[in-house]
Amino acid sequence: MAKILVIDDERSIRNTLKDILEFEKHTVLLAENGKIGLEIIQNTKLDLIFSDIKMPEMDGMELLNALRELQIESPIVMISGHGNIETAVESIKKGAFDFIEKPIDLNRLLVTVRNALDKSILVAETKILKKKVAKHHQMIGQSEAIQKVRNMIERVAPTDARVLITGDNGTGKEVVARLLYEGSHRNEAPYVEVNCAAIPTELIESELFGHEKGAFTSAIKQRIGKFEQADGGTIFLDEIGDMSLSAQTKVLRVLQENELTR
Repeated sequence: MAKILVIDDERSIRNTLKDILEFEKHTVLLAENGKIGLEIIQNTKLDLIFSDIKMPEMDGMELLNALRELQIESPIVMISGHGNIETAVESIKKGAFDFIEKPIDLNRLLVTVRNALDKSILVAETKILKKKVAKHHQMIGQSEAIQKVRNMIERVAPTDARVLITGDNGTGKEVVARLLYEGSHRNEAPYVEVNCAAIPTELIESELFGHEKGAFTSAIKQRIGKFEQADGGTIFLDEIGDMSLSAQTKVLRVLQENELTR
């Protein structure tokens, strides 16, 4: 079953959670404060972490911030005492999976554990699928020209540069775009591909930039554009030369100013 860490400065809470979780056939590790808990987290592969919010040495929010910096993917559930609800809600905004309140409710605890572990399984499966998908975007070949392209991708991918990819049909521009995305720090965010040639001229601006409800006659509801969908990630504009000059000008302005209006 799962390996779970419980971090709480109250021995009674630690032992209660330990008894319940071990009865459910999980392996349980204990820590009396965030500092000790962080050491365990850094040296142990965990499926789930429970952490009290108020503790000596390092409290739960400080621990949560440290886990974000270390990019620890194990879900963390905060344990909230009376008067800590606002902090618990804030912790979810900062990446905690959920929170439970003291005194511990057995049903709530077991449901939270099941949901958190389901998320862990889903994250692991997603990683495997991403690796499988990545194999379909490998660049094949060992020639000097191909190696030059590979080297350029490796140099550019870690940056936030806007990249213009040119080449004849069938030369692999989409592959290069995908490799740039996968090699960047944005590879956990969305990758949005837009075939500009396939979108009618009168719809291209709405497709890219979105619109508000009532912006024009047929705008019956708000629409989020492709640029906004790719926020924090990468957008690949294929066949950009087929767009109207007006649309190209607006795209250029977005790329230069890093902002758009819809």
